[in-house]
Amino acid sequence: MRQLPRYSLSTLTAAALLLAVALGAGPAEAEKADRLKPMNVTFDQGGQTDVANNRTEMNGNVVMTQGTMVLRAEKADIRETPDGYYQAYANGTSAKQVTFRQARDAPGEFIEGSADQLEYDTRADTVRFVGNARVRHMRGTLVAHEVTGATIIYDKRTEVFALEGGNSSPNPGGRSRLVLMPRAASAPEAPASSASAVPLQPSLTLQPRKPS
Repeated sequence: MRQLPRYSLSTLTAAALLLAVALGAGPAEAEKADRLKPMNVTFDQGGQTDVANNRTEMNGNVVMTQGTMVLRAEKADIRETPDGYYQAYANGTSAKQVTFRQARDAPGEFIEGSADQLEYDTRADTVRFVGNARVRHMRGTLVAHEVTGATIIYDKRTEVFALEGGNSSPNPGGRSRLVLMPRAASAPEAPASSASAVPLQPSLTLQPRKPS
């Protein structure tokens, strides 16, 4: 996989630091056990393997899984590095983007995203969403935070997102966008307690008031 480009601090630092705090980076990372599990890939159409260069190409409804991580694309190119890591380049279509989903260590939480193209590097433990990119931090079925832009780079170890605007951003004017939901709004609604629904009882201590 090509080296990730360097961006100026003025472009990325504020958004990256803000998201690190918003996602609670530190105690809850992307599922750490996933990186130790085998990678499985299925696809519908043809493909080819270049043994000499440790490279495999697949086409048609490609589904790549590694533990809780699930990547879906129309076409994927996977390369093995000399030190045994994998670099995957995935492409979608105009009608169907590449999608990514992975659980966090926090129970019931996960990261999901989509883009025109996606680059997944198991050595750096990063996911690069390229073109009309959208990434969400989910708590169950509720959106806790959402980022959109032309390019989003997700560091799974630190859970920091770097955003870049541009012509392929889904937002007007090529801008990046960050939405932070209050924790109360993104938390599952607690069921009503039956103990709180106590019927009113007549008082036995009040006496009728005598006329003056």
